[in-house]
Amino acid sequence: MAGTAMERGARKVDPKSDAAIAASVTPQPIEEVGARLGLDPRVLFRYGHIKAKIALEAVHPAEAKADGKLILVTAINPTPAGEGKTTTTIGLGDALARIGKNVAIALREPSLGPVFGSKGGATGGGRAQIIPMQDINLHFTGDFHAISAAHNLLAATIDNHIYWGNALDIDARRINWRRVVDLNDRALRHVTVGLGGPPNGFPREDGFDITVASEVMAIFCLARSFDDLEERLGRMVVAHTRARHPVTAAQLKVTGSMVALLRDAFQPNLVQTLEGTPALVHGGPFANIAHGCNSVVATRTALGLADYVVTEAGFGADLGAEKFLDIKCRQGEIAPSVVVIVATVRALKMHGGIAQKDLGPENPAAVRAGAGNLVRHIENMKSYGLPVVVAINRFTSDTPAEIAEIEHACAAVGAEVHLCSHWAEGSAGAVGLAEAVVRLADGPSDFKVLYKDDLPLVQKIETIARRIYRAGSVAFESTALKKLADFEGMGYGDLPVCMAKTPYSFSADPGLRGTPSGFVLPVRDVRLSAGAGFVVALCGDVMTMPGLPSHPAAENIYVDETGFIAGLS
Repeated sequence: MAGTAMERGARKVDPKSDAAIAASVTPQPIEEVGARLGLDPRVLFRYGHIKAKIALEAVHPAEAKADGKLILVTAINPTPAGEGKTTTTIGLGDALARIGKNVAIALREPSLGPVFGSKGGATGGGRAQIIPMQDINLHFTGDFHAISAAHNLLAATIDNHIYWGNALDIDARRINWRRVVDLNDRALRHVTVGLGGPPNGFPREDGFDITVASEVMAIFCLARSFDDLEERLGRMVVAHTRARHPVTAAQLKVTGSMVALLRDAFQPNLVQTLEGTPALVHGGPFANIAHGCNSVVATRTALGLADYVVTEAGFGADLGAEKFLDIKCRQGEIAPSVVVIVATVRALKMHGGIAQKDLGPENPAAVRAGAGNLVRHIENMKSYGLPVVVAINRFTSDTPAEIAEIEHACAAVGAEVHLCSHWAEGSAGAVGLAEAVVRLADGPSDFKVLYKDDLPLVQKIETIARRIYRAGSVAFESTALKKLADFEGMGYGDLPVCMAKTPYSFSADPGLRGTPSGFVLPVRDVRLSAGAGFVVALCGDVMTMPGLPSHPAAENIYVDETGFIAGLS
């Protein structure tokens, strides 16, 4: 213990770290933040002085008008060099407020897995952050714990049902409802439960997913009312009988209790940026195995309270934005007015074939080669009938020649480019982008989804693969084809498709950066998320329970003698 105390005493908080920058700002009382959106203090359920939940009855999100202009922030395929999508979302929101607009930001809550793993938190960076960043990145208002509890209650109920006679004739070999925990833990991917003899149930294979991969999380973020939430939970297919008939959560009679656990969590969270701009931070489904967007309740609430709402979708535009447009907008009855695509010079160099260790020197040729990745995302977003603007999240090492390559590539496809320095300067560094967004958002758009509801599931997958990824063909495993046919036979053929693949490439190969085309996209399996309302297509190797890296971020997080949590990023 003495050694640990000495080590703590020797630690110095980096004054330039995100945590230190966030701690240097005095937050506004949450009632003042709510007042910027016209919220009566009586509808705010406070968690301390600077975070609160908004009472559902204050906004009636299921019926409320959603008249605000929705701005979707997305990005190129992510690289280790970084793009700064969340930081840009926050910086743009602050910049809109700076030019006098009534604005709200709508974001996902961070998962503890990435916070303690390799990615870090999800509250922005530099002068473009939401606060209190420590709370948001850790337990926040307990939403993820409630979702984990609701999910695991259903898991316990399944085993309990079998233990007490198995009236539904559940086949223990065909239970597809795994347990969850909101941490990266590879040892829990495959486990055996029920060991220890008759008092402990029947032994069977099981496993854990991370909480953000749970269908309960996806439902939480797509439901629009308590009734909708319970109905969706009841539709979840959790197992099959020995006669191969599906067993739903509703048949286990526990969905009412699940909603009870989720009741308080279902109300959107209100926080603020470093500059006091209101931010609704709510829900956090994975962007590969699920749709990767904040809750419909929070988005529609924001649209009913603000004239402009800035939101983001996880990973690059080929995954997050496609799902936002084809799943969330379809189910939530919303539509963006403009799309912002975030890129960095450094990331485009990587897409141009440069190794991360060699990104420092000026290299316009590499930027030119990598800009094709950005151009493809622009073309894809425009195919939805939406205006597009590009935000270059600027680094001090970027040179005029490198930036000129991006501007030239974007001009060729009719997309304007704005250099942004919100990380260093806050709202002042994104004013040009904000002015462009207002002009485009107030102009015409012709949003349309990529495919119709009645298109067969196989063709929906092929449409996404060919039109968004530029694949030459799709190779379905025979079992995947059979399942798709079964889903259609069960009446689920009109559901949208949620593609699960690597975020790092248009293809299923994470090492294939840039603009691959003509490749074969492998679909090894499909899953039915009947409650969430989509069919998941698994392409390549996709993990639903990540592992920790050799040196996880958890090694750098500590609490100093004042109680300040340092090391979060």
